[in-house]
Amino acid sequence: MSVMVVRKKVTRKWEKLPGRNTFCCDGRVMMARQKGIFYLTLFLILGTCTLFFAFECRYLAVQLSPAIPVFAAMLFLFSMATLLRTSFSDPGVIPRALPDEAAFIEMEIEATNGAVPQGQRPPPRIKNFQINNQIVKLKYCYTCKIFRPPRASHCSICDNCVERFDHHCPWVGNCVGKRNYRYFYLFILSLSLLTIYVFAFNIVYVALKSLKIGFLETLKETPGTVLEVLICFFTLWSVVGLTGFHTFLVALNQTTNEDIKGSWTGKNRVQNPYSHGNIVKNCCEVLCGPLPPSVLDRRGILPLEESGSRPPSTQETSSSLLPQSPAPTEHLSPSEMPEDTSTPEEMPPPEPPEPPQEVTAAEK
Repeated sequence: MSVMVVRKKVTRKWEKLPGRNTFCCDGRVMMARQKGIFYLTLFLILGTCTLFFAFECRYLAVQLSPAIPVFAAMLFLFSMATLLRTSFSDPGVIPRALPDEAAFIEMEIEATNGAVPQGQRPPPRIKNFQINNQIVKLKYCYTCKIFRPPRASHCSICDNCVERFDHHCPWVGNCVGKRNYRYFYLFILSLSLLTIYVFAFNIVYVALKSLKIGFLETLKETPGTVLEVLICFFTLWSVVGLTGFHTFLVALNQTTNEDIKGSWTGKNRVQNPYSHGNIVKNCCEVLCGPLPPSVLDRRGILPLEESGSRPPSTQETSSSLLPQSPAPTEHLSPSEMPEDTSTPEEMPPPEPPEPPQEVTAAEK
């Protein structure tokens, strides 16, 4: 008898998460929906480094030192690892309030502000929070129905509140927040070093070749090198400048969002309550501090009532339609059927029933 096993479909939490994000690998990879510029970043890095390893590195390893391609490979692998870690990770998205939580917060706000007369604008939904003897305002997010934690902000592109929101970077295809900022900083730092390295040794390669065959002949024979020099030249200024800007922010323990808004450099000259007043301590906190776990639980399993109404499973439907009488004999072969030794003459009359032990040979 064959037994058919039907597995129930499991609904993961990432399938029902609000916001404008895309997920891959069963929720393990989380990115923004706009990934076109991220693919351009991958193409520029992979294309430039492929040309460098294919042409210049072999010549420079023989003429100068075999350590040149080794160090270039280390920078390349580190840059790619930090890029993918920044792009594929949760930046620190804060879950939205559940309906019961949102209703409780609304009741709390109404009890605090009182009834607002018709035609008047309600007061702003703000809570005051004290950090290092400084008053910090917690703003209410009308989309997520929560009071955002300090330094959090709502990303209009991903439609999520992100903890310690820095900015949304299209070059990495993700928001940059509390959980991936250190990897973003390490990525732009290593990419700056890689760009300078490739650009410098391309110049060295052209100089060495020009000593043998001339400058113009070198340019004609190495169009790939010319392309690499152009890409590195125009990329160098933006990447190195971005690295310097974020180094300045890390030293002050400040975010790009706070710097743009002038949160700590306005007219009131409010001191940054998150800064330790020491560059080393600020750098250690931002780059070496403990990394908080993700609060989304993307791969968690939703209960059946939360995952929506579901039709009855195939196994349940088939079991309800089957008759209750036993029918295993229909599937048995003739050799497996039980033997019936009785004949029509030997069967007792239906009324009255006669026990078999009273039957004698004479009656046969």
